Amino acid sequence: MNIIKHIPNSITCLNLLSGCAAIIADLVYASPGWAVVFIALAALFDLLDGMAARLLHASSAIGADLDSLADVISFGLAPAVHVFAHFSLHTSVDLQGKDLGLFDIVAHPAIAAALASPAFLLAVFAAIRLAKFNNDKRQHSSFIGLPVPANALFWIGFIALDSNQYHITAFLPDLMPVFLYLLLILMSYLMVSKIPMFSFKVKHLRWKDNEYRYSLVIISLLLIGILGIGGLSLAIICYILLSLAYHKLSKKMSSNC
Repeated sequence: MNIIKHIPNSITCLNLLSGCAAIIADLVYASPGWAVVFIALAALFDLLDGMAARLLHASSAIGADLDSLADVISFGLAPAVHVFAHFSLHTSVDLQGKDLGLFDIVAHPAIAAALASPAFLLAVFAAIRLAKFNNDKRQHSSFIGLPVPANALFWIGFIALDSNQYHITAFLPDLMPVFLYLLLILMSYLMVSKIPMFSFKVKHLRWKDNEYRYSLVIISLLLIGILGIGGLSLAIICYILLSLAYHKLSKKMSSNC
C-alpha cells in the first residue's frame, strides 16, 4: 500500500476532527475560546492538505470530496454552533454591567434556543456553496462567492468583538436580534452569490500581480494587532471589498486589451 498518497486525506481528517472538537467545546464544555482554537486548527489543516496533495502528486476525486465534507463540519456547522451557543447559552454584558443574554427576553431556554437557531443557516449555505464549488470548473484559481473558511473567520471575529470590551449586542439590545438575523442572511447569501473573490493560489511571490493579496495580509495583521481576534471580522469585510475592486480592475484591463 502506498502510504504517501494517503497523507493529504489524513490531514483532511484532522481538519474534520478539529471541527468536531470545536462543536464539543462550545456545546458540552461551554468553552468558546477552545472552539476558536479548534476552528483555527481546522483552517491550518485545510491549508496543509491541499499543499500536501500538490507536493506529493496525490490529488484525487475522493480527496476533493472528503475536503468539502470536512469543510462543511469545520467551517459550516462549527461556526454555526459557535454563533448559536454565544447568543443562546452564553451571556454578554449590557452597558450597566448586568448579565444579559441576547434572547433573555424570553423565560424558557428552549424558546431562547429556537430564536438563536437561524445561526444554522450558515451550515446549510456552507454545504450548498461547497456542492457548487465541487461542480464548478471555473473556481480553480479564484472563487465565486465567499469561501466557507472566510465566513467562519468572520463569525469568529464577530463573536470575539461581542465577547470582549466592545459588547456589540449591548449598544442596541432591542435591535440586535434583527441585526443578527440580517447579518446571518447576508453572510449566507455571500457564500452562494456570484461575487468573484480572489484566492491565495499564486504563481509567484512577487508584489506584481499579488498587490491585493499582500494588501489584505497587511491590513489583516494590523486589524488583529489592534482588535485581537475580533479584527478577523473586519479583515473579511476588507477581503470582500478588495475582491470587488480586484475584479473591477481586471475587467477594465481586459476590456482595454
